[in-house]
This record gives sequence, structure tokens and C-alpha cells, in this order.
Amino acid sequence: MSKPIVSRNKVVSFTYSIQDVEGNIVEQSDLPISYVHGGQHDLFEKIETSLEGCAEGDTVKVELTPEEAFGQHDENLTYTDDLDNVPPEFRRIGAEVEMMNDQGETRKFIVTHIENDKLTVDGNHPLAGKIITFNIKVADIRDASPDELARGVEPMATPVMH
Repeated sequence: MSKPIVSRNKVVSFTYSIQDVEGNIVEQSDLPISYVHGGQHDLFEKIETSLEGCAEGDTVKVELTPEEAFGQHDENLTYTDDLDNVPPEFRRIGAEVEMMNDQGETRKFIVTHIENDKLTVDGNHPLAGKIITFNIKVADIRDASPDELARGVEPMATPVMH
């Protein structure tokens, strides 16, 4: 019997790391993440295309531009305010703040800078504006169930930052 390959309506599970242009690993998931190939998911299109035809154990290296991944860095999503206007629990680098606009849409902001009694938050993804490389290893391939075909695979693993 031949090994299954990545194709439409297969549940594909993989582990990955993301490297910046200097080769530093900026994110890594040692727990497999799964998706339905050709179905509903949040996977970048270029990654899905690159996995097409792979078998279990195969590795793929995919370079993504900002436009193919997390977008360009948007200065309009960076805000600075007086430290006194910020609740104490958010007065640390890396603190996450969820903000809502007038239309009721929410976005997560991260405290990125504190200096001279000013605090800066950034609503961009930390990898926005960067060229990144995904190093992917296919861990498992199987047929998707009717429920997975309709709804996708739940839950996807949460990446582990290293």
C-alpha cells in the first residue's frame, strides 16, 4: 500500500519553525498543527501549495514575503500615550491589551516600548513587514471526516514560542 500524499480533503498534520532573514528561529511548534487541505483554514496559501504532493516525513522550506504572510507594518496601528493613562497591569513590555473601535471591532495590541513616562502599543503582528521562512515537517496525513470537511479541524494546536 502506498503512503498517503497531501491532496484535497486530506487532514494534514505538521510541525514547523519560522526563521527570520538572519536565520533566527522566531516561532516554533513541536506539537503538530492540523488542517484540511483544500478546505477551510488559516494557513497561508503559499504553504498549502508547497505541501501539495508531500508524504509523511517530508520537509518543506517556504519563504514568504510580508504580502504573502503577515502584511506590511502599519504605523497607524502603533500608539503612544502617557504612562499615567495606562492601567498598572499593562505597564510592562509584552503586555497584551485588547482594544475596541467605534464599530465594535477588537484588535490585540502589545506593549512594545516604555520610555520617558510614555508607553507604546502596537497592533501589528510581530512578524508584519518581515520576510520569513517556514520550515515544515509533515507528521501525518489521513482522510478528512465529513464533519472536518464541513467545519475544518478543531482545535488547531497553539504554537509554542521558543
